[in-house]
Amino acid sequence: MVQGDEANRLTALPRPPSLHESVQTALRDYILLNGLRAGDGLPAEGALAQQLGVSRNSVREAVKGLVSLGILETRRGSGVFVKDFSLSLLIDNLPFNLLFDFSELADLLEVRRAVENDLLERAVGDMTEQTRAELQQILVEMKAKAEHGEDVLEEDRRFHRTMFADAGNAVALKLLDAFWLTMSHAVAQRAEIADPRPADTYRQHDAVYQAVLAGDVDAVRDALSEHYAPVLDRLRRTGEL
Repeated sequence: MVQGDEANRLTALPRPPSLHESVQTALRDYILLNGLRAGDGLPAEGALAQQLGVSRNSVREAVKGLVSLGILETRRGSGVFVKDFSLSLLIDNLPFNLLFDFSELADLLEVRRAVENDLLERAVGDMTEQTRAELQQILVEMKAKAEHGEDVLEEDRRFHRTMFADAGNAVALKLLDAFWLTMSHAVAQRAEIADPRPADTYRQHDAVYQAVLAGDVDAVRDALSEHYAPVLDRLRRTGEL
């Protein structure tokens, strides 16, 4: 027999998708199954509503959502068309898509770690003296703020962006920036995500920097893992609340 609080617990049921989300899925499937490309038009709103068995308003709301994601575009008097895909638009919207889902924010950090790990050898090997000097200056500013117990999130963001600047991957840099923008929004919403010990964060980044100076990619990877571990822990605990 289950005792105590465990006896009163139930597993939360998954939330069924809303009607407009289901319509969005149907429209995306229609685009893929018919091999539509940028500039190709979709059936008229009334025809879509009839084929899907939903109201025109549901179709309209679904189209608005896909327009905001950069998948579709509307042309006044002409209809709805597939939009040319932009990875930049997807990344730019990432902070707002994940703003209220802290478990997915932890997943994003793991993806970001994988991206960084893949770029590490190139970033360290191709790093210029100017970039090393910029990293050192960021650490000076981070240390000064940490000694006063101030948040160092912005310096953290600049450090990682600068460290990978010479790897030559603009998409990766945008992804790194999107992550830190997302984190700053998340911290504003939930104080428990904020770094409780800025001095530790400074020391972690200094360890990364010293490994970079030594040209030791494995040591850089280990130092980054030590830095990410408490961040991931805070995000996962927050996501479980």
